[in-house]
Amino acid sequence: MESEKLKKAYSRGCKSIEERVAIAFDDVQIDKEHLSFENIKEITNLIIEQETQDLENDVEKLLLQKEAIERALEKRSEELQEKKYELFNVLEEKFKTDNSLLVKLHQIKLQSIDLYDILSEMVESAIITALEKDRDGDITEPIKEVIKEIAFESIKEGPLNTIRVRKILSTILATAINVSEATPNRADEILSATLKGMRMGLIHSIDRFKKRLAYMPIEAKHILIEDYDAIIEDLHQTDTLFAQVIATQARESSQAIRKILLDINSEMKYDLEELVHISKEAAEVMKERFSSFAKLAVKKADLALNSPKAKEAKRMGIQAITVAKEALGNAIKSAKDVIDKK
Repeated sequence: MESEKLKKAYSRGCKSIEERVAIAFDDVQIDKEHLSFENIKEITNLIIEQETQDLENDVEKLLLQKEAIERALEKRSEELQEKKYELFNVLEEKFKTDNSLLVKLHQIKLQSIDLYDILSEMVESAIITALEKDRDGDITEPIKEVIKEIAFESIKEGPLNTIRVRKILSTILATAINVSEATPNRADEILSATLKGMRMGLIHSIDRFKKRLAYMPIEAKHILIEDYDAIIEDLHQTDTLFAQVIATQARESSQAIRKILLDINSEMKYDLEELVHISKEAAEVMKERFSSFAKLAVKKADLALNSPKAKEAKRMGIQAITVAKEALGNAIKSAKDVIDKK
């Protein structure tokens, strides 16, 4: 295939792509009847390259800009976090003489800082502090309360989806397991309190989500509509998600920790009824408020099926079946030829 000749003959001076292709084929005098697959591929790639060169360059430039923006966003987000830490340090210094004000400030700090990136370190610090303060006392309640708050504040910061919630709960539990392995004589208390705190934090998050459904702005409603089916499905399996997080961490832990986790998980099955109940309530509220919006979204999706992109997808599906049938026919013919020769 004389690709260089075709490249020279191909001119973008004509108005339409049909004219450009026709002139190039005529100038090079391509014999269409004797074209192989490789010939057609070479011609197609060359024409695509000629026709999309400017767009390819634009995409490359935009990708570079996107990477630069993402780097800048990451840097700015870190700076934002650091600035918040700095401001809270100043305020803590101002309130240090009044413990009741300091406790309130710490609660506000927990609600204001992005906990996702510092989740593991924060959980570890909280559990170790509880152990140090109550060396021989009951650490269950303090750990349960702090884990509940950490889980709640972490989950409520972002979307209520399975992947995100699973990662938060897994991080909390994995950190608690690490501390438990370092203090095996308190492992039962640490893990029991952690799991109860996680459960309460998740329940609190879902309850908050349920209450906020009624007051969500239009923009948030659109997000809910887009993820409507996924959110409904997630809400109907929160108890399964919770149990899976425990089972996964148990499999990855030592035999002693695994036994403790599985025993606690077995005991907590009845305690998960509250989680199931609140999740179902949230799902029902969402259905009542947004099912009509979701149906409207389905209608819009139906309209989208008539878009150029959808029509092209349908065409390609039909073409793919044709290609598959042709390949299958050739394979059968080749096999038959081999058998006949034998």
